[in-house]
Amino acid sequence: MMILGKIIGAVLGFAMGGIIPALIGLAVGHLFDRGYAQFQAEGSPERRQEIEKCFFDTLFTLLGHLAKADGRVSEEEVRQTEAYMSELGLTPEHRREAIALFKQGSDADFDPEAQLARFRAVCGRRANLVRMLLVYLVNIALADGELDQAEVEALRRIAAGLGISSAMFEQLLRMIRAQNSFGGQRAGQQGPSREDELQRAYEALGVDPDASDAQVKRAYRKLMSQHHPDKLIGQGMPDDMVKEATERSQEIRTAYDLITRSRSGR
Repeated sequence: MMILGKIIGAVLGFAMGGIIPALIGLAVGHLFDRGYAQFQAEGSPERRQEIEKCFFDTLFTLLGHLAKADGRVSEEEVRQTEAYMSELGLTPEHRREAIALFKQGSDADFDPEAQLARFRAVCGRRANLVRMLLVYLVNIALADGELDQAEVEALRRIAAGLGISSAMFEQLLRMIRAQNSFGGQRAGQQGPSREDELQRAYEALGVDPDASDAQVKRAYRKLMSQHHPDKLIGQGMPDDMVKEATERSQEIRTAYDLITRSRSGR
């Protein structure tokens, strides 16, 4: 039990003016002790394991939910999800768990709101994990090159459940579509033509073509920070699921390099 903050606060308060300041110092020290204890708990191995499991469970149950959005899970959707698991580089054990979770999420009685509530409670303070969960879900939904209306509506509800506004969701969707075009021919994705390649690069970074060099660089650095593998692992993403973030970082870098080359000749 942490009491160091209380002791220091009370002693300093007493030295500064007697009993009343000592009581104030005791109260301040109590708040410090409580905050420090919470900080230590957040970094504990048990807490990390809880976050990793929650992220994993939420991702694959919601993938099953998305696949069932139009009323049935097709063989093609199952194939795409299995291919996605392979791309992620899941361990055999995680792959078996992911398949079971996918089936659970596709059940008619699955409650996505309950799963999202659990995710917010466990991972909600880790903004990068929240964003990456939605990125992963959108990307698998785009695996066939398009989103049907049922998938879009399901994704909108998931985004709202994660605390992401409708405007932010629409921007993220545009960015992911654009980023995918720089991904070395992802399945189902066609590369942009020469005419719109630069426009796609700006969309990939989430900035307008008339943005300043400083604004473009700031957007690029923010995205690279959000997708940094070490940061994501530090926040609780399972180690064998970071490959997607690494690939997306490469796509973002490719888009940024295209913009900087185009601007260097101005």
